[in-house]
Amino acid sequence: MSKPNAKPKNKFSKLTEGLFGALIAALIIRQLIMQAYTIPTPSMEKTLLVGDFLLVNKFNYGMRTPDWIGIPYTTIGFDVPWFRFPALREPKPYDVVIFRYPKDHNLDYIKRLIAVEGQTVEVVNKEVFVDGKPFPHPPMMEHIDPRTFSREMAMYAFPTFRNLGSRDNYGPITIPPRKFWMMGDNRDNSADSRVWGFVDHSEIVGQGLIIYFSWNTHVPWGQFFKKIRFNRIGTVIR
Repeated sequence: MSKPNAKPKNKFSKLTEGLFGALIAALIIRQLIMQAYTIPTPSMEKTLLVGDFLLVNKFNYGMRTPDWIGIPYTTIGFDVPWFRFPALREPKPYDVVIFRYPKDHNLDYIKRLIAVEGQTVEVVNKEVFVDGKPFPHPPMMEHIDPRTFSREMAMYAFPTFRNLGSRDNYGPITIPPRKFWMMGDNRDNSADSRVWGFVDHSEIVGQGLIIYFSWNTHVPWGQFFKKIRFNRIGTVIR
């Protein structure tokens, strides 16, 4: 007796299955390997500009499973147990790192890692020192404020973590175990570890990799092609 022929799948079913598979693959890649981010503030200028779109490598520092399930872009959801896969390497000073804002884990921040556990950070007249040595200047780092605030002038700049000085003269402070110290490359216009303190190892998300698109928000729509910063596309983040 011959077997009955299987009923062929219609085109809609095949399309649905293909889209579902692609969606699952995209979610896995986004959560565990690589994710796209956009720069909303000028705290990393000129290394990263407002309107830069970048890819973030989540693999280097150890992929992590989701720790929250819910409706995207809302606070409706619940925490779940999570774990981090073994890392290829640990975050190190000078890396441009994406992390969860310590005061609100719904927000992702991006800064330059300045120091790791056991190291001591001090800012003297805007110059950053780690373990007594000047921290290497990122090539696009900038100071936009000609003023230099002394330790006693903290009230005229912004409040600092543990009240250890001002924006331009801060510390020294030693980084505790499993913590990191982050600062923006736009040193005079960055709310960073000088303001809200340490970043815990569990809050690390990934490393900035490459700028894949850049959009100048200040150029009017009438000059559409000038809004795209073609010279920044493909720039490796350093």
